Amino acid sequence: MSNRSRQTFLKRQKELARQERQRVKSEKRTERRADKEKPEFAGAGDPDIAGITPGPQPLPWDDTGLEATEESEEKTSSPD
Repeated sequence: MSNRSRQTFLKRQKELARQERQRVKSEKRTERRADKEKPEFAGAGDPDIAGITPGPQPLPWDDTGLEATEESEEKTSSPD
């Protein structure tokens, strides 16, 4: 009869281990679901165009210096 108690004990341990695995899986599943809902970057839309506003954009360089240089070259190159 001692065999029965041993089997019952092993069966109980096996069941507890199964319940623990199910709990861990459930927690991981919940974490993945929460991560999927959160955006990976701050702001909505494409992160490459996050700072761009609609309409004409300011030039990334200064054109006024370029025009002044061209005018001075014309004056110096034409001795007439």
